[in-house]
Amino acid sequence: MVGRIAMNDPEKLIGAVDIGGTSIAVGLVNSAGELLADRDMPTAAAQGCEAAMARIADALRQMIAETAPAGVLAGVGVGCTGPVDSKAGTVLDVDFLPGWQGCNLANLLTLALGVEVALENDANAFALGEWTFGEGRHCRHFVCVTVGTGIGVSVINDGHLLRGTGDAHPEIGHHVIDPAGPRCFCGASGCWEVLARGPAIAHRYHQATLAAGASGSGYTAEGVCALARSGDVLARQEIEREANYLALGIANLVTMFAPEVIVLAGSVMDSADLFLRQIQQRVSESCRLVPYRQVRICTSSLGSRAALLGASVVWRQRRSASPTPAPYWAHHA
Repeated sequence: MVGRIAMNDPEKLIGAVDIGGTSIAVGLVNSAGELLADRDMPTAAAQGCEAAMARIADALRQMIAETAPAGVLAGVGVGCTGPVDSKAGTVLDVDFLPGWQGCNLANLLTLALGVEVALENDANAFALGEWTFGEGRHCRHFVCVTVGTGIGVSVINDGHLLRGTGDAHPEIGHHVIDPAGPRCFCGASGCWEVLARGPAIAHRYHQATLAAGASGSGYTAEGVCALARSGDVLARQEIEREANYLALGIANLVTMFAPEVIVLAGSVMDSADLFLRQIQQRVSESCRLVPYRQVRICTSSLGSRAALLGASVVWRQRRSASPTPAPYWAHHA
C-alpha cells in the first residue's frame, strides 16, 4: 500500500488492473495519480475469463472497503497481455490466455461494478504509466520495453501512442533478429521475443547443463542471473548470449524510432546491470545514422507500479474521449 485517504473523503477512485499470463495485479488510484492500494492474484486462465473478472471485481470492492470506505469508484482501466480490441473491450487471440478469445472484459467488469471500463494492451498501459509519472516525463519521443514472460514494446512519438491499422498495438517484440532461430507462436522464426524473453534464458541454460552432463530442472531467468553473479560459467555464457539478443533488439529500436528515452522494465530487466554494457556497445556500433548519443537507456523508476498507474491513465484518457495520450509536458511545462 502506497498511501491512504481520509475516511470522510468522497474522492472518486479509479480501479486499475494489469492482467498477465501468470498473475493479475489490481489497484486503486486517486485523482492525484497516487496508488492507494494494490494486490496480486493468480491469473488462473484455465478457469476462464468470467471467473477472473469476478475475482477482480471482488478485489476492488474489498480494497475500497478497507482503504477508502467513503470513496466512490469512478471507473476501471485495464491493461491486458497480448492483442486486444481496445475500442470494443475484447481479448483477441492471446497465447498466454487460452480460451479467453472473444471475451469482453470491459462488459463483464461494467456489469459487475456498474462503471465504465477501458481496456488497453498491457505494454501500452505500462508505457503510459512510465511516461506520465516516471522516466518518460517531459519526453516527446519515448520507448518502453518490458522483458519477462514475453517482450512488450510501446512507442510514444511526439506525444502520441503509436497504433497501427484497426487501432492495433504494433507487436514490435516480434520483429525478427535471427531467421534461423526457433519458431514462435507468432508465426515467425527467430523473433526478438522467442529469443530474449525470460523463459528462453531458462530453457537455454537447462539445455547447456544437460549437454555438460549435469542434471537439474526448474530453472528461471532470475535464477540464471543469480548463478551468473555467483560465477557459474554456463550461466555467465547464457547471460552473454541474452545480452547479445537484447542489444540487437534495442539497437533496432534506436535506429527505427530515435527516441529520447528507452525505459527497460520487466522481471528480466530487474538484472539490467548484467546487460547494459553490451546494449550500449551495440548501440554505439550500429546506430550511427541517428543521434544515438542523445538516447538515454535506463530502467523503470516505477517498477510494477507503472502498470497500474498506466491503467488508470488509460481510463482517464478514454473518459475524456482523447484519441491519443495528452502529453505530460503539455500540462506541466
